[in-house]
Amino acid sequence: MKPRYDCLKCPGYCCSYGRIVVTERDIARLARYFDIPVEKARHRFAYRYRTKDVDEWILRHRKDHVFRSVCRFLDPETRRCTVYEARPAVCREYPDGIRCGYFEFLMFEREHQDDPDLVIDAR
Repeated sequence: MKPRYDCLKCPGYCCSYGRIVVTERDIARLARYFDIPVEKARHRFAYRYRTKDVDEWILRHRKDHVFRSVCRFLDPETRRCTVYEARPAVCREYPDGIRCGYFEFLMFEREHQDDPDLVIDAR
């Protein structure tokens, strides 16, 4: 089925998720992309997130003018992924269906507020 969303009309909402988990395979892919050692890629692009129940590597963020913070690989002007070919598996799979809730919400608000460029931080 054809997706019912268009990422080109979105400001990168999924890139603003606080915990974008990366696997060892994702880190290795980023290391190859940047032609750096895996260990250097892991510490440059991710950090370890641990709680009593969780132990995972998360992509680092940077401050953003649309959302509070976003994945370090989101271009602030184009709102597109700068490592698209090497992006993590979770990004490749998102939104895991033909619909994206944020996109539908955003399109609804843009239409009803008659503002095709409206951006809403739905958090």
